Amino acid sequence: MTLLSNKQISAIFLALGLTTISSCGSQNPVNTSLVTANSIAQNLVSTAVAQKPNIPQFGQPIDCTLGKDCFILQYFDRDPSPAAVDFGCGRQTYNGHDGTDFGIPDAKAMAKGVPVIASAAGKVLRVRDGVVDKRLENDTDKTNVAGSECGNGMVIDHGGGWEAQYCHLRQGSVAVKPGAQVAKGAVLGMVGNSGMASFPHVHITFRYQGKAVDPFVGPDAKLGCNIARNPIWDRAVDYTPTGLIRAGFAGKPPDQNALWQGQFSETKLPLNSSALLFWVHSYGVLKGDREQYQLFAPNGQTIVNTTNEIKAPSRTWLGFVGKRNSPNSPLTPGVWRGEYRLMRGDRVLTQVKREVELR
Repeated sequence: MTLLSNKQISAIFLALGLTTISSCGSQNPVNTSLVTANSIAQNLVSTAVAQKPNIPQFGQPIDCTLGKDCFILQYFDRDPSPAAVDFGCGRQTYNGHDGTDFGIPDAKAMAKGVPVIASAAGKVLRVRDGVVDKRLENDTDKTNVAGSECGNGMVIDHGGGWEAQYCHLRQGSVAVKPGAQVAKGAVLGMVGNSGMASFPHVHITFRYQGKAVDPFVGPDAKLGCNIARNPIWDRAVDYTPTGLIRAGFAGKPPDQNALWQGQFSETKLPLNSSALLFWVHSYGVLKGDREQYQLFAPNGQTIVNTTNEIKAPSRTWLGFVGKRNSPNSPLTPGVWRGEYRLMRGDRVLTQVKREVELR
C-alpha cells in the first residue's frame, strides 16, 4: 500500500478540481483540459510511488533457531547522541552500532560450523577473507584490527537500492566471490569471530540508498524507540533483550573469556575437583533484576539456595555458586543438579536446569 503525503494528496485534489472546473465552466466539455488534469494526477501518484522505497522481505542471516541455539545480543542504536538505545527502548546496543548481531554460544559451536546465509537474493559486490578469528579482550586487540573491523565478510546488492553487509565470518569459510549471483538462503560462509568482535556472531547491516536501516522498524522510521514500526524481516522476529547464552558446571571459577572459548561444557567431572560450581552466562540484565540459585546434592539435599540482586546493568553477565571440596566436607559422587531463575519484578525471564555427574 502506498501512503501519500498531505502535500501530494492536496495536489491531486487540485488537479481533479481543475478537471471539474474545466467541465462545468463551459457548455461544451473541454476534453483537452480533462486529459491534462488526469495526466497531472497520474504523474503525481507515480512520483509518490517512486519516492517510496521498494522494501524487500529479508530473512535472518544465520541458519539457527533463535532462543535455542542462537540469540540476538545487540541491536541497531536508535539514539543519535553519545547515549545508546535499541528499538525496544532497551540497552542491548552501543553508541553508533548500525546493525544486528546474531550470536552463537561459544567457539566450540563456531568450530562445528553455523552457516551465514543470504537474507535475500542478490549480487555479491565485495568480499574479504583471511582475517584471523580472535576474541577482542582489550584496547590492543582493537588497535590490531583497525581497518578490518568487519573482519571476513561481504557486501551484497539485493536490488532496488538495498544492500546488506555481512561481517565477522570465520576465517577461510567465505563461500562466494564478487560478481556471483546468490539465492535467498544461500550459504555465504560460517559464523566467526574475526575483526572487531568480542564474541562469535554475524553482524548484518542493511542499507537503503546508502543509509543504514534498522530492520526492526524500517527505512522511514523516526529516531528514538517509541515509534511506529515497519520491519523488513520476512517473518516476525521476537525482541528478546534478556536471555540465556549458556549454563553448566565447572571445577574452578569460570570467567567470560573461558566461556566464550567453550570451556566448562562437561557433563561429567572428577570427584577430586577442588570445587563444584554451577554457572550461568546471560545477556541483557538490568539493575534490580534478581537471580536465584539452587544447588542439590545427589541425595536431594539443598546445598545452596540464594537470591542475589543485580547492582548494575550489563549486556553480558556471568554468575555462579557452588561448594568447595574439603576433607571435612567432601563432594559426594553421583548426579548434582543446579537450578536458576532470573526475575524482573514478578516476571521470570530465564529459567535453567543443569546436571553434572561427579565420579
